[in-house]
Amino acid sequence: MTTIFKHKQLFLKVALAITLTGLLTNCSNPSKKTNASTTGPAEKELTKGETTVESTTPMPTDTAKYNKTILALANGDTTLRWPVKKQPYPQAGAILPYNRIVAYYGNLFSKKMGILGQLPPKEMLAKMDLEIKKWEKADPKTPVQPALHYIAVVASGTKGKDGKFRTRMPDKQIDSVLTIARMRKHMIVFLDIQVGLSTIEQELPRLEKYLKLPYVHLGIDPEFSMKNGKRPSTSIGTFDASDVNYCSNYLAKLVRDNHLTPKVFIVHRFTQRMITSYRNIKLHPEVQIVMNMDGWGEPSLKKGSYYFFIYKEPVQFTGFKLFYINDLKKAPNHMMTPDEIMKLKPVPVYIQYQ
Repeated sequence: MTTIFKHKQLFLKVALAITLTGLLTNCSNPSKKTNASTTGPAEKELTKGETTVESTTPMPTDTAKYNKTILALANGDTTLRWPVKKQPYPQAGAILPYNRIVAYYGNLFSKKMGILGQLPPKEMLAKMDLEIKKWEKADPKTPVQPALHYIAVVASGTKGKDGKFRTRMPDKQIDSVLTIARMRKHMIVFLDIQVGLSTIEQELPRLEKYLKLPYVHLGIDPEFSMKNGKRPSTSIGTFDASDVNYCSNYLAKLVRDNHLTPKVFIVHRFTQRMITSYRNIKLHPEVQIVMNMDGWGEPSLKKGSYYFFIYKEPVQFTGFKLFYINDLKKAPNHMMTPDEIMKLKPVPVYIQYQ
């Protein structure tokens, strides 16, 4: 993973180098375009201090509470980027925006891929409990939803029998993660996909039996989607809005057909090209999309990446990734705290620890 870490640092430094003086302050020229919606809600003009997501069909959710919560997450943004105006109300039982998901990320086969896999389950969960307490102290109004984020399809440096440069984790390993999740009340699980030289259409359906479970959700990693045909970790991959839409359409149908509560869908991002045509990403009442800033480095680099690739290109909700090791490699050798992250615009509702 050393090569790809260097790429992450390079891209973040380029982004930071062109940051304006007010890096995390509001821009004077807001974007005039917003992402598309697939159902009833229509964009309504905002006035200072209020927001609405207008629905043409009744939705089983407290719309006033929803509007108030997403306005609070905008954290005083005045550019009209946030909150995203053109979005559907979620179906009943939605996790977001009423909770903050705090997730531990990794793979049981490797101690190098994240905290999930580095420590024995009981020790790992005890460490997670401490992080949750920090978030509850930093934002006592928002309940914390604990989660495990497991890489179920891992990009590989070797091509394998089918030449796809990815390894599918056996079902027994995924079952083990579900077992660990049951050690904490109401813990949810994310299954993450790194396609390598495969495609999301080939990998997602294999996980359907798990995604039918009400507590299992999805993540995809464009970093390892090698549409250029190169070996993973030699360059940074990409997904288009059409790939994101394939996944969200798939999840939405799964929710409808199986009478599930909305699925949370994590899309990792730390460069411009990792997600193309973001304005074409479609939203659904059955799916809640989180664009997760997953670059590593010193706080200034991470803030710059969040500003350029998450804040400036709004989709729906936002996430922020923290690295126990890599965030400490360079001065000031500091991993950002919940209090520091709470100052971002918008405030992330998904926090991932690796």
